[in-house]
Formats: sequence, C-alpha cells, structure tokens
Amino acid sequence: MTVLPRAFAWQRTDTVGGEFVTLDDRRGLHAKGVAFAAELALYTCRYELHTDESWASTRLEVTVEGAGWLRTLRMERAAGRWRVTTSEQGNLERLLPTAPFSGIEDPDRLHAVLDVDLHKSPLTRSLPLRRLGLHRAEPGTTADIEAAWVLLPSLAVLPYAESYEVLARGRIRYRSENFTAELDLTDDGYVAEYAGLATLA
Repeated sequence: MTVLPRAFAWQRTDTVGGEFVTLDDRRGLHAKGVAFAAELALYTCRYELHTDESWASTRLEVTVEGAGWLRTLRMERAAGRWRVTTSEQGNLERLLPTAPFSGIEDPDRLHAVLDVDLHKSPLTRSLPLRRLGLHRAEPGTTADIEAAWVLLPSLAVLPYAESYEVLARGRIRYRSENFTAELDLTDDGYVAEYAGLATLA
C-alpha cells in the first residue's frame, strides 16, 4: 500500500460534512480522499484520483455509500478518450426518486475534458488551477474549461462548462452556469477557502 506524504482536511460550511485527503503532488497528483455530507441523502464518498505530470486527470475511482445502497464509478482517460464504468447495490432511488443513473451514456461527450470535478470537492476544484498555473497568474487572467462533473450521491457524470478569473494572487472567481464563488488558495495552489461551501481545517 502506497503511503502518501501530504494531507488536507476541509470542513463543509453549507451543511454537515467534510473532506479529508492524502496526496503526493511531486509529479502530477495521486490523491486518496474521503468525504461525507448530510445533503439530499446522508452518504460517505471514498475516492482515488490520478493525474499525469501536467495535472490532466487520467483516472478517478469513486465509491459512494449510504443506508441500504452503494454505487461505484471508474473513469479512465487513455489516448484522448474516457472510459466510464459503474456498478450499483441496493436502491438509492428509494431515498431519492429523482436521482439520475450513475455514469454517462455516451463517454465521447467528454472528449474535451482534462479535469474531473467531484461535486463540491475543494480538492478537485484545485485541479484546473494547478494544471493551468492560475495560482501564479497575474490578476485579470481568465480560463474557460469543460470538466467532467461527478454528481453526489448519484455518481452521474456530466460535461460541464466552467470559467476562472484571477482576482489577485491566490484569489480566484469561479463560475459555472448560474453559480459563482470566490476561492482563496494556499501558496501552492490548493483551495483554502471555498466561499459558502468549505474551509481548510
């Protein structure tokens, strides 16, 4: 078992919950995390994430579990294409009748995606910031990307347009559809404060 040299923990500020992750970021990123939240349905989420040396995501494995149900998701990018597989035990729809199916029907819709975005995760929000060097960019710098948004607790995967604007060194404005939030970063580009959602412990 690989021992990872760094660790972060975030406390959710919008609901009861948090996220803890161990990671190695010396050559790209290898991270193992666990999150839990009391929104929609009480759940715990365990994930393992890999990027290449440029911080483009290459693999994400997620297991989400609640009372009477469990779902898994595996996403892997190779030769510019994503492969997505899922499994399910129990019945999440009994608790959440509107919960979508896990995964994505047509993974080719993710052809432009280099970043995975686990729902409300400060760790995965940091991925495009590091990949694009936005944590060191000059104020006024902007970037538009398409991410693979992984919904929790359903593990549905959606291609999702996101934009970032550098407000000051270490401060970023994030936008997606009708949502806007400001992000305060650590010196090495991880989210320290996700306004209205989470704060680094």
